[in-house]
Amino acid sequence: MISIGDTLPELTCEAYWPDGRIEPVSLSRYRGKWLVLFFWPLDFTFVCPTEIRAYSDLSHDFDISGAVLLGASVDSAHAHRAWVRHGLGTVRFPMLGDVSHAMAQGFGVLTPSGVAVRATFIINPEGQVMSVAANDLNVGRSANETLRLLHALQSGELTACEWQPGQTFVAAA
Repeated sequence: MISIGDTLPELTCEAYWPDGRIEPVSLSRYRGKWLVLFFWPLDFTFVCPTEIRAYSDLSHDFDISGAVLLGASVDSAHAHRAWVRHGLGTVRFPMLGDVSHAMAQGFGVLTPSGVAVRATFIINPEGQVMSVAANDLNVGRSANETLRLLHALQSGELTACEWQPGQTFVAAA
């Protein structure tokens, strides 16, 4: 798995965009911006929609925080479009289709069964990985916690457990 301090891999895949188009996207496109990339195992499943809807609901918050939000699974961009149109509902961020598994392998989150674990990466504008979190397939993650982590990392300060934006920072000794 990619670790803290590693550089964002140069990877390209097709993406289903919120406006309905399917076009290639390269991760290098996001150099100079904060990037939040999260993986889910498969479309048309049970836990995944809860996470995707939560991230979509907070997409504006990620945007005003200066971060690009991307989601990815080993399904195709066409499967993402079908899922959005037939059950998932509106999604406000690009959904990357990693059918070659190159992205999941590149980030080290591909399982032996060929799906990605629930993993989240926060990458700074220089392309350096600042946060890595991964869960087993059956446990969803918190989009709110990802947003909190983004704010803490963007502050560049020492932040206590449960720190929230607007709170004071930990004083260095």
